[in-house]
Amino acid sequence: MRSKSTRTVIGLATAAGLVTAVSIGIAGGASAASGTSEATMTTQPPKGARATVEVTPNPTSQRGQEVTITGNCGGGTGLKSVLGGFPEHPALENIRIIDAGPDHFVAKATVAQHIGNGVGPVFVDCGGEAGVTLLVTHV
Repeated sequence: MRSKSTRTVIGLATAAGLVTAVSIGIAGGASAASGTSEATMTTQPPKGARATVEVTPNPTSQRGQEVTITGNCGGGTGLKSVLGGFPEHPALENIRIIDAGPDHFVAKATVAQHIGNGVGPVFVDCGGEAGVTLLVTHV
């Protein structure tokens, strides 16, 4: 049986892939349909992938630097967890949820000491809605 964190990562990764696929489909449809107005196009992600997330500062410049994770649960019940990187290679450590509110959440974390230059995902689980963004590190 898979652990809860493994199931969360798989679920968040699936949601991120779905959001990416739908975004590419919407963008492709927009470029293919000449004369289509913005008002007639759907811009909302599919149910289950409507949480938004932002990391500040981004890009980060130091190992051990504190970052702030904010966003909106997009209809979810509230922030349940934050995952930076992957369980085997976490990019964020000491993750603390400050405000789990569904309309606006806030969490704090520190950039892992082993992180180098690169890009990695930051996932949020908002109780029924998931979100993902990219954290850029330049250390």
